[in-house]
Amino acid sequence: MHDMGGMHGMGPIQQERNEPVFHHLWERRVFALRRAMGAWRRWNIDVSRHEVELVPAAEYLRMSYYERQFAAFLVLLEKRGFIRPAELESGTPDPGVPVAVPALSVDKAAELIAKGVPTSRDVPVAPRFQIGQHVRARNINPTGHTREPRYVRGKLGIIHRDHGVFVFPDTNAHFLGEKPQHVYSVRFAARELWGADAAPQDGVYVDLWDDYLEPA
Repeated sequence: MHDMGGMHGMGPIQQERNEPVFHHLWERRVFALRRAMGAWRRWNIDVSRHEVELVPAAEYLRMSYYERQFAAFLVLLEKRGFIRPAELESGTPDPGVPVAVPALSVDKAAELIAKGVPTSRDVPVAPRFQIGQHVRARNINPTGHTREPRYVRGKLGIIHRDHGVFVFPDTNAHFLGEKPQHVYSVRFAARELWGADAAPQDGVYVDLWDDYLEPA
């Protein structure tokens, strides 16, 4: 349900002027909890993104951004052995479970917020494509996580920029290895994506990994 790019009937995107970082105090707590628990390294950003994608469609559309994040976070906590179903149901910790020392200390928190957890990798991986090369986005329909939007699949584009080497989300989300590879900014003509009604001068730039592309 998360892959809504190009879908009809979803309504206009409403821009909120002077939008705050958090609309409610509980959203701050969700953000902090996810960061703190992620420091244990029992999942990665792609695992957490995929868990959000698994939120049932009706709930996904009903929920706000941080509601979806929190729903997926609870599932991750249980899957990775941080909490037991009974604890989640009661809202109280099991006294028989030892309390672990937090993996994220206060002094490390500011650095984590400032720098994040980079997914770029300094490894010698040769690019499959060159700037200016014509490519086609592969028409794949994976059952797991992917960062290739449906609306570009099967469409022709041109390599505009090589961003360098990054972790491949499709494998990283399922603990199948990082499979580092080049990521490119690919320009798709608006008419290639949306048809003759699109403005002829417009284009859309999409960041795509090597494995999402094939020579045109």
